[in-house]
Amino acid sequence: MNTPIDGLINSKVQRLIGWIFTVLISALLGFSSVIKLVAVPEVRQTLSGLGWPAHLDFTVGVIELICLALFLLPRTAVLGAVLETALLGATVALKLRVGDPMITHVLFGVYMGFFVWGALYFREPRVRQLMPWRGLP
Repeated sequence: MNTPIDGLINSKVQRLIGWIFTVLISALLGFSSVIKLVAVPEVRQTLSGLGWPAHLDFTVGVIELICLALFLLPRTAVLGAVLETALLGATVALKLRVGDPMITHVLFGVYMGFFVWGALYFREPRVRQLMPWRGLP
């Protein structure tokens, strides 16, 4: 079954776009995990301000890195995207709970989730088949 985008862009270009998005989103997600793994003081301070024990920075960094690795591997990319979405959803809930600004802080996890799934949409033809937008009858 063809999707609306299949008629506009050939499959090689779609995969290229998907991997470009993947590299960009992975750089952001990777940076987020690395700064937690190396115990940047500002990260610990931010976690404490959000109501989390500061010593959990390493644990959260490892979880983020595992989700990212699963997302990057083609065989586990969908699982990685699902887990990354769960992690980003928890971030949205946490930011909402502490009263951070909606557009810049709370919804940032939603924006990242769109990029994760957008990258996967272009990388993986089977994911395009599952997305809700389809051609008109």
